[in-house]
Parts: sequence; C-alpha cells; structure tokens
Amino acid sequence: MMFFAGAVQAVLIMLLWLAELGGRAGWWAPLLTVIPSTWAHAFLMLYGLFPFFIFGFLLTVYPRWMGGPTVPASRYVAAFGFLAAGMILFYAGLFTSRIVLAAALALQLAGWGATLHALLAVFLQSPKRGPHERLLNLALAAGTLGIVCFLVGVFSHAPMAFLLARELGLWLFLVPVVFLVAHRMIPFFSQSALINYIMVRPAWGPPVMLLCAVGHVLIELTGLSAWRFLADAPLALAALHHSWVWQFRRSFHARLLAMLHIAFLWLGIGMTLYTLQSLALLITGVDYLGRAPLHALGIGFFTGMVIAMASRVTLGHSGRALEADDLTWRVLFGVNVAAILRIIAEFAPGTTSSILNALAAATWLVSFLLWTWLYAPMYLRPRMDGNPG
Repeated sequence: MMFFAGAVQAVLIMLLWLAELGGRAGWWAPLLTVIPSTWAHAFLMLYGLFPFFIFGFLLTVYPRWMGGPTVPASRYVAAFGFLAAGMILFYAGLFTSRIVLAAALALQLAGWGATLHALLAVFLQSPKRGPHERLLNLALAAGTLGIVCFLVGVFSHAPMAFLLARELGLWLFLVPVVFLVAHRMIPFFSQSALINYIMVRPAWGPPVMLLCAVGHVLIELTGLSAWRFLADAPLALAALHHSWVWQFRRSFHARLLAMLHIAFLWLGIGMTLYTLQSLALLITGVDYLGRAPLHALGIGFFTGMVIAMASRVTLGHSGRALEADDLTWRVLFGVNVAAILRIIAEFAPGTTSSILNALAAATWLVSFLLWTWLYAPMYLRPRMDGNPG
C-alpha cells in the first residue's frame, strides 16, 4: 500500500509542478497557493513522495535484516492511513487555508510517528541490530524534525523555518537513508546476480557520509557556502569510490542490477557538482551552477534509486522473476533524461531555460505514468506464485 501511494504521488506532484510552471510561463493563470509554490514543491518532493517508498521498504526489511518480529498489519495500516490522509489534506490546504495545511502536516507527523514506532519496536526486539539500522533511525528522526520545522514556517511565515525543513529533509533524511539502503543492498544484489563477485561494503562509508551531510548543513546554514567543498568533496570521492569497488561496469550483465548502479552513480555526480559550485563561489564569488547539483541528487540519485529499488522489490514480492523488462529499463532512461534536461536548464537563457525545465518535468511525468501503469496493478493482485501477499 505504501508503494501504491508513492506511485500516485509521483504523478500528482509532477502534474502540480507542471501546472505551476505553465502559470509562470503565462500559458494559463498562475496557481494561487497559501504558501510560496517553491516551498510547497520542496515539501512534496522531500516529505510527500520518497517517504512512501522508504517506509514501505523499511517496514518490510527491518525484520529480515535484524531477525526481528514482523510488523503487525495494524501498525503499518495506521501509518499508511495517517500519511495518505495527510497528503490529501495537504493538497486541499495548499489552495484554501494555512489552518487546513497545518492539519495536514499534523496528520503527516502522526504517520511518521506511527512508522517510527513500528520500526523502533522491531529494532528493540531484534537480536542483530547493526550500524545501518541505528543510522536509519536517526535519519528518520531528522525527517520528523524537518516536518515540524515546515509546520512552524506555515504559521510563522519565517523563511528560516522552511530552509531548515529543506536542509533536514534533503541532507539529514534523504541522503543518509538512500545511501544506507544502497550501501546495504547493492553489494548484496550484485553478489546474487554476478558470477565470481566479491562483495565489498566499506565500513567507513556510512560514517563518512553522515559526517559530510552534517557538515554540508552546518556550512550552508552559517552562510559559508563558498567553503562547502570541505564537506562535499569527501562525499563525492566516497560515492565515486563505492561505484568503482561495487564494479559499476559489470552490473550491466543484469539490467535490474544496472539500474541500481546507474542511480547510485548520480550521488557521485551530484556531489561533484556541489563541490565545483562551492569552489567557484570561493574563487570568483559567482554561483555558476544554480540548482544543477540539487537536481542531480533529486532526480538522478533519489528518483533513480526509487525506480530501481521499487521495481526490484515489487517484482520479488509479487512472485515475479527478478528481471527488468524493456519498459522498466526505458523508465529509468526517462528519469536520467529528465535529470540531464533539468541540469542543462540551469545554464540556458530565459525562455530556453523555462522550456527545458518544463520538458524535464514532462519527461519525469511520462516516465512515472509508464512505471505506474506497469507496476501499480501488481499491488492490487495476489502474488503470482500463490504465496501470501
């Protein structure tokens, strides 16, 4: 149910953003929202889309990773109910009232709280608690705090509250969670799919990632963006090193595996762009890259990993063969095209930039429509192998 909601959200969020871009371009009347549309878009992307996939995955794998008890249906159904109701109310409140918007955020917090309660219950009762799960718990708590900051911003109109919500959601929630899941699963999946593959999982990877992410936030919030490379460059090198030792080139022997490796490579690309952006600020005082690094992460890394991981998990848990068909492969290709278009848009002049931005959004939308058309029905049918689920 979490994945199904995530698929619906991926379509709705980009439909809304395309409508916003069309309004800005004068194609129709601008959307009238009770908070700035840019902040609404940031919230939906950080807290209204990826968490459905993250929570659905973690609620399933926490018991398997740690040998703990299965999450009872009552807990994950309650979490889903709060989260889904919160998103429905968020769309209503966005165009009507800050009070309604605040109520939506309260429901979101209830959903996050229910999810954390379910995951922590498994964690505390499990015999094999490891560093991945400990750091994931901290990242989920940071995401909860980010929603609280956004709620404060809705009431106070304070830009700093929205900025904190963005930084917490991006750097202390999404980057750690997606990195940790990749760090845990990509070597495992690679060993399962490739002959004579030696599984390498650098133990220093998660702490370095967390230190760099925290450093990025602290440097950004203190207004020292020109020195951000001190945190971004080590993370870029670490990410590229992981892609190398995980044998990126060999992954293309199995397309479903290659999808994960391609998505993870975007972390190294995105952090390299952040590093170049910071160095340019330090040397010239000019920001030449704009939001290019952000969208390398948001579209290339986060979205690519969601497509790759959700496809694999859906196929496996619906009793299907772990093989990416042509449509699934093309969906990931579309997501990569969307990332490239959005990055190029940062360097194009006015009208061309707007067109490229809209094309990137449209490419994302078409990609997710195709993915949803293929995978969403699997969530509504019994497993093909006859097993429960």
